[in-house]
Amino acid sequence: MAYPQELPDLGYDYDALEPHIDARTMEIHHSKHHAAYTANLNAALKSHPGLQDRSVEDLLGNMGDVPEAIRGAVRNNGGGYVNHALFWDLMTPGGADAPSGDLASAIEAAFGSVDELKSRVNTAAITRFGSGWGWVVATDSGLAVRSTANQDSPLMDGQTPILGVDVWEHAYYLRYQNRRPDYLNAWWSTVNWDVVAANFAAAG
Repeated sequence: MAYPQELPDLGYDYDALEPHIDARTMEIHHSKHHAAYTANLNAALKSHPGLQDRSVEDLLGNMGDVPEAIRGAVRNNGGGYVNHALFWDLMTPGGADAPSGDLASAIEAAFGSVDELKSRVNTAAITRFGSGWGWVVATDSGLAVRSTANQDSPLMDGQTPILGVDVWEHAYYLRYQNRRPDYLNAWWSTVNWDVVAANFAAAG
């Protein structure tokens, strides 16, 4: 990675996902929370030049290579960094509002339908106690749904996330308060399935 890591631009305005995700939530989430993960990751790696030329994804997939003194910081902040970078991309305005092609075939094979995929992701995300994420991951045997706590990434378990939804309260509380299911139902309207398809192809 290019050290120090930089906070990625959204590529769209904070209000671009209205009414599903409000502008103030997006602004705070990106400019405060994601910025903090970025800064803290850089701080953890500052005195470890041997790790600075490795991608964050590589570090998360090989946590045993990270010195114990900074392992927790890299796990939390590196996870927060890559999880959010994926999250913003998934919600890029425009693009396909439904899967097609190879992605659609893989979803059909794994879940039977897109609606069933959404239902399973929602269940995984709703039942995640406390803070965390709901995911669709690519595995050797096809697509699967899972959830992780805090900022843990499926990369830590050798799985490639192609879609993820943030269920930390800061992702939704200003608009939805404690109604996590309402947030999740609205969130699907922001998903750009072209991006999910590209992630699936890259996971190949």
